[in-house]
Amino acid sequence: MTSQLFAICFNATQPSDLARFWSGVLGWEPATGQGDDIAILPPDTAGFRIRFLPGREPRTGRNRAHFDLTSASPDDQRRTVARALELGGRHLDVGQLPEEEHVVLADPDGNEFCVIEAGNKFLADTGFIGALACDGTQEVGYFWSEALGWPLVWDQDQETAIQSPHGGTKITWGGPPVAPKTGTNRLFFELALPAGADPDAEVDRLVSLGATRTSTGGNDGGHVLMLDPDGNEFSVRTHR
Repeated sequence: MTSQLFAICFNATQPSDLARFWSGVLGWEPATGQGDDIAILPPDTAGFRIRFLPGREPRTGRNRAHFDLTSASPDDQRRTVARALELGGRHLDVGQLPEEEHVVLADPDGNEFCVIEAGNKFLADTGFIGALACDGTQEVGYFWSEALGWPLVWDQDQETAIQSPHGGTKITWGGPPVAPKTGTNRLFFELALPAGADPDAEVDRLVSLGATRTSTGGNDGGHVLMLDPDGNEFSVRTHR
């Protein structure tokens, strides 16, 4: 049995503030009854949650992953941008060209995201979070396809994309060159095991696919910490 994508996690300087921002932008409700866990929940129970964890490491360059938000119309795109700015986001120049129609923004913690123009065919069969767009190799796209059991929906010119069999957000990798990694990623995947699954067997399966344990190699508060083939951190929940 394969792991499930339980959450996309942000290491944040102010987790509660960042949770309020993304809850307001996406219209997702905060999780309740989770103790110190700060998270927002998708409207579809089949989707992943977004968790916000305390992280004090200084920002050392652009993130390796960012959200692409979809738009139903030009007015809808403008409303999303305006809402993000009102909640504390800002415009960001990453070298986009004047003729490009997507809008690049940063959240209050400096994490990049894009609001994509209406009519984008690649994201037509997704949701409001159309994609988590990642900087990564073809190899890592293949790894995550096998790790999650999500089929490849794009595999061309070393660019890859996967999507849950149930639809929803795509995860994409842009292929080489991949910028050198500097420090711990601010965004990372958290996987959960299906009921009754053996955590040790699942960790061994992920290792056989190309993952490695982190240098600590241990279990941190019910999570096994690992690296994918591109060196990106992810965790596997060993309890539900």
